[in-house]
Amino acid sequence: MPFWLEIIVNLVFAWLASVGFGLIINVPHRALVLCGVSGSAGWILYWLANRIGIGRLGSNLLGALCVGILGLVFARIKKCPVTVFNIPGVVPLVPGVPAYQAVRAMVEGQLSDAEDLILRVAIVTIAIAMGFMLAQLMGEIFFKTRNNRKNKKNLV
Repeated sequence: MPFWLEIIVNLVFAWLASVGFGLIINVPHRALVLCGVSGSAGWILYWLANRIGIGRLGSNLLGALCVGILGLVFARIKKCPVTVFNIPGVVPLVPGVPAYQAVRAMVEGQLSDAEDLILRVAIVTIAIAMGFMLAQLMGEIFFKTRNNRKNKKNLV
């Protein structure tokens, strides 16, 4: 399959996953398209980073950072809470298969395999949380410096 077609397939299915989850959790209809954009952008950044060899931790961190920053921007545009965009946007990044495999390995009594898979899920979860934390930190720094510049202009 050509590389450009792989990108389109990944974008479409990540958008569908984010919008579908947004419909399930009753995201306002005016925000659904941007939820899909957020999820698609985060997933494609994760996919490209993973493909060039950054690794699972770094790729998830970059994907979650992208979703977090887009969530902040879209929340200001649509005047919605940030979580409206962050929760559906992170759905493509959630490590569902390793979590399922970990539970299955525990049930089957393969505890060493389960430990490895649980560690993988924990690492990905921490990377996603760190990405959101960094996005929030960057947003606060950006908006605080922007407001300080506006206040200084008004004083002069």
